[in-house]
Amino acid sequence: MTKSGTDTAIFAGGCFWCTEAIFKEMKGVKSAIPGYTGGKRPNPTYEQVTTGATGHAEAVKIIFDPSLVSYEELLQIFFATHDPTTLNRQGNDVGTQYRSAVFYTNEKQKELVKAYIKFLNDSDVYDHYIVTEVVSATDFYEAEDYHKNYLAKNPENPYCQYVVLPKLEKFRKEFKNKIKNE
Repeated sequence: MTKSGTDTAIFAGGCFWCTEAIFKEMKGVKSAIPGYTGGKRPNPTYEQVTTGATGHAEAVKIIFDPSLVSYEELLQIFFATHDPTTLNRQGNDVGTQYRSAVFYTNEKQKELVKAYIKFLNDSDVYDHYIVTEVVSATDFYEAEDYHKNYLAKNPENPYCQYVVLPKLEKFRKEFKNKIKNE
C-alpha cells in the first residue's frame, strides 16, 4: 500500500474496454486505467499490440482503497466477469494480447491469487481448469486516450453493445453491493 492509502492491482481479462467498465463502477476503486503490459516492446501502441507480436496483453491498472475494497474482492470480480479457462481468447477476441493474467505487484498479491485460483479449481466453479497467468508486474503503458472510458464515450458501438455491456450488466446483477453509490 502506498502512503496515499491506495494500492494497485493489474488484471488482463480480454479486451480492456470490458475490464475497465466493470472496475470503474466498483466501490473502493479510485481509477481503472486501460493499457498494455507483460511484453517486451517499450511504449507500444494499440495497433502494435493487436498484432500479438509485442507480447503485451490488454490490461487494466486498478488503483483502489484497501480500506474500502480488498484485493480478494477485486480477484472475485475479475474471475467472475471473464472466462479464465480459455487460453489467449475471450469470445471472438483471439491472441496472446487477450490472455487472462494477473500481474501481481507484491508477494502477498501473488499468494492471494494463487490461493484463489486453487480454490476455484478445487470447487469446480468452471468446467475446465483456470489458465490465467500469474506473473510479476512489469512496466505498464497507458493506452491511448481514445481507449479510456471507452464505453461511456461509445455506448452505441456494436462491440460495446454485444460484449462490454453484457459483462457490465452481469457485474451489476451479481455484485449489487459492490457498486459505487454515486
